[in-house]
Amino acid sequence: MIFNKQTAKKTAELLLQIHAIKLQPSQPFTWASGWKSPIYCDNRIVLSYPPIRNYVRETMAKHIEQHYGKPDVIAGVATGAIGIGVLVAEYLGLPFVYVRPEAKGHGRQNQIEGHVEKGQNVVVVEDLISTGKSSLNAVKALEEAGVNVKGMIAIFSYGFELSVNNFKEADVTLHTLSNYECLLEQALDTKYITTKEQEVLAAWNANPSEWNAI
Repeated sequence: MIFNKQTAKKTAELLLQIHAIKLQPSQPFTWASGWKSPIYCDNRIVLSYPPIRNYVRETMAKHIEQHYGKPDVIAGVATGAIGIGVLVAEYLGLPFVYVRPEAKGHGRQNQIEGHVEKGQNVVVVEDLISTGKSSLNAVKALEEAGVNVKGMIAIFSYGFELSVNNFKEADVTLHTLSNYECLLEQALDTKYITTKEQEVLAAWNANPSEWNAI
């Protein structure tokens, strides 16, 4: 769920400006999963643009306090959300940890890097939500460590029905600065895409695994 429409459209516009999000319905990308996709999103690019980085950091931080209250710890999901997670934690003056996809096979064999204590309230920061699987894997690791995960905040979500169901089943609250619906609306308003391209992009989102490029 987005925090509000104004934030969602502004965030979408900024991500398009710096090419963190690329829309290519006629020249689709191929994801690691094998899916053909007319969109590619790499929000780590945000870190290279200080004004936009600061906007994301401050907007995330303010919404965390507004919707979750000030937590004890901010947790980032490795690796894409480590950078922005650190910035949010710094802005709020809070400790930071990050969660690996799985425990290391050597050393202390940590999955959670950093110090967190049982009973602490944690908000998880993520850069992008697709199916939600990796994000919820991080939540599970934190819960197994005995902390209270208050919710998750991400920069952007594709809004797949699968991810919505996954978060619902896991009983994890998710908020995002922007989402796919607002992205298409903003892209059309600014003539980044045509009406025909918007229709193609919407069709992909409704059934991404079976979508064929135009």
